[in-house]
Amino acid sequence: QVQLVESGGGLVQSGGSLRLSCEASGLTLDYYNIAWFRQAPGKEREGVSCISHIDGSTVYADSVKGRFTISRDNVKKMVFLQMNYLKPEDTATYYCAAESLYVGDRWSEPSTFDYWGQGTQVTVSS
Repeated sequence: QVQLVESGGGLVQSGGSLRLSCEASGLTLDYYNIAWFRQAPGKEREGVSCISHIDGSTVYADSVKGRFTISRDNVKKMVFLQMNYLKPEDTATYYCAAESLYVGDRWSEPSTFDYWGQGTQVTVSS
């Protein structure tokens, strides 16, 4: 049974940092692309970042480029999202998602991913 469990969310002031973690079980992380999504109240779920299982290449939404960094540790079955220079508009529930098939340009579409965590709340105060 595949499980993804996010942690690390919380309340932080604007300009602060948080590091989110996604712990995977029930799968061999080496074979999965992992993405972070976020969803704010009343808004659609949006792709934040994705890391490839093939070569570790990464992609980011324009809104977070230069501020967020995704990384993975396949041995520990963990994926991380380091978030710096946080802004109030980053406030959302953050989810990690896993997919074994090629994702390409569809990385930011929630329907691309088969497995999801329950989410962790990030709140950035101004």
